[in-house]
Amino acid sequence: MLIDRAVVRVVGGTGGSGASSFARFKYKPKGGPDGGDGGHGGSVYVRADPNLATLLDYRYRTLWQADRGEHGQGKTKTGASSNDIYLPIPPGTVVRDAATGDLVGELLEAGDTLLVARGGRGGRGNARFATSTHQAPREWEPGEEGQDRQIELILKLIADVGLVGEPNAGKSTLLSVVSAAHPKIADYPFTTLEPNLGVVSLSGHRTFVMADIPGIIEGAHAGKGLGFRFLQHVERTRVLAFLLPVDAEDPQATYDRLRNEIQQYSSTLAEKQHVVVLTKQDLQPPDHPLPQLRAPEASGVRAISSASGQGVEELKEYLWKFVEEAKVTEATEAVEDL
Repeated sequence: MLIDRAVVRVVGGTGGSGASSFARFKYKPKGGPDGGDGGHGGSVYVRADPNLATLLDYRYRTLWQADRGEHGQGKTKTGASSNDIYLPIPPGTVVRDAATGDLVGELLEAGDTLLVARGGRGGRGNARFATSTHQAPREWEPGEEGQDRQIELILKLIADVGLVGEPNAGKSTLLSVVSAAHPKIADYPFTTLEPNLGVVSLSGHRTFVMADIPGIIEGAHAGKGLGFRFLQHVERTRVLAFLLPVDAEDPQATYDRLRNEIQQYSSTLAEKQHVVVLTKQDLQPPDHPLPQLRAPEASGVRAISSASGQGVEELKEYLWKFVEEAKVTEATEAVEDL
């Protein structure tokens, strides 16, 4: 099960309190203040773990709290600081403050780490308050409380190719044919209830990752159907593939609706490079002409049949080259931004 949202409470550890103590040595009855400082409380971090693909763990455990620091002791002994704790999350996770909605950060690469709840500072012992005019202080400080907040974790899948289409456009079937993924396939709408990822392999050890996104319907950007929840998963794909069945009543209108939903959801997403893939070509006679589409912004139009395999290998090669070109473009833009 793909769990792509979770709200958890994270609490930094409270710092240890400083000690109020005076040295007591033989032959030195007034040794002066020697209370040590308290240790720092542990902080809470989130860290991207490439071995995870879901936020399932955070559905069942919603409180993560670091330990407090130890109190200071006499002989100016500083209390031990508590260890920090690290919460593993899948790469591609966005972290927001649940109360304000403010972005805390996002973790895209394996090993990326983000502080989400700072531990409290340890309090000062009375040895810290000694001065030339105040030689026997009894003052000490309690440890600071750690940061306590609720954060929302939002997973956005990272893939090279995102399959976009209306229900029953053939997305799951294509993914099952070109990869080892086994999405549920049936002849009724909304069979796919959660995104599926598959690794597409080609000759020469070439691979790319493909994501099957649940069907998008008109009004998805406003919360209709399943599209609104899952449009987030195509935000991080490098390129998009719009799947249109050749037996659709009006393929042009279908394409225009999909483009409109993407535009309404995110103008940045709408600017991503895309290709149009006409599916279910086996449902038409071999000599039947393909639908004429006006898609000037698309990189091209391909026709396939996942059932018969017609055009599938050619599509895999096309998409691989398409992804590689997108990577070059991303690298160039990243250099220009420096």
